[in-house]
Amino acid sequence: MRDTWPLLEPIQFPAISRRSVTTLQVNFGYRCNQSCVHCHVNAGPNRTEEMAGETVGLVLAVLARRRIATLDLTGGAPELNPHFRRLVHAARELGVKVIDRCNLTILEVPEQAGLAEFLAGEQVEITASLPCYLEANVDRQRGKGVFAVSVRALRRLNALGYGRDGSGLVLNLVYNPQGPSLPPPQAGLEADYRRVLGESYGVQFNNLFTLANMPIQRFGASLIAKGEFERYIALLRSAHRDDNLASVMCRDLISVDWQGYLFDCDFNQMLDLPLAAHRQEGDRTHLSALLDDGFASQSIRVAGHCFGCTAGRGSSCGGALKDAAE
Repeated sequence: MRDTWPLLEPIQFPAISRRSVTTLQVNFGYRCNQSCVHCHVNAGPNRTEEMAGETVGLVLAVLARRRIATLDLTGGAPELNPHFRRLVHAARELGVKVIDRCNLTILEVPEQAGLAEFLAGEQVEITASLPCYLEANVDRQRGKGVFAVSVRALRRLNALGYGRDGSGLVLNLVYNPQGPSLPPPQAGLEADYRRVLGESYGVQFNNLFTLANMPIQRFGASLIAKGEFERYIALLRSAHRDDNLASVMCRDLISVDWQGYLFDCDFNQMLDLPLAAHRQEGDRTHLSALLDDGFASQSIRVAGHCFGCTAGRGSSCGGALKDAAE
């Protein structure tokens, strides 16, 4: 689904380049046990794409050769890939920090027995999507009953030590707006999450990350269908801040798709914009190239969707870039 690309391609965005790769973000596949409205991957239960064991082995070789500090696992639901636990365990043995972008409901899938305990045992940092602290809003965005399952999953993680001071087990939550609007200030919203989730459900967590919805894939198609695409792009462009350019995630990250091809970020991956470095027209750069080349100082492919990362307080996989911004 590339419905928005013809509208995004002509939009000019400031030129940026990569510094060095400190994070390898791996999309393990597009299969998911949910189909969320805001999903920029268009993931769902009927998707079949998933990373093969041979490519997983290459991920580990790259982590070791380039001494990359962080492995960021995403999907779909990355845990559904049969090689997920093997990769996590081997990466942790290399001393690599592992982040699991977890949708929480996966912890109650029968085939995933022991998943929460496995993540805790490997000291995996969990970044979990919970787009609101109100049940009605979450169920509207992610499906009926999702909020209740998510709360049960959070309590289970808390019982294992996640989100609790001194445990070393980090639990982050992720907020996405309900529609075509910018996220509110991260600090204030985090305080609201702590108050409501703590008082009503006894849930604890470490950090809240606020992310803007990207005008691509399922969310982008929804904007077009509702006649809201141009207004949302105008909002992002008008709220752009040049000082966010220094902190966008693509400056220190490379994204790997399920086939092992490289992209500047997960959003470019979903738009099928391969890494520009060392590529000829029509060619793609494979993960194997990272064994010998760190791709430092290479230009990053940009277009109109990039304003989703630099608008307002900024938005990245680690939340707001400038939460103190006015």
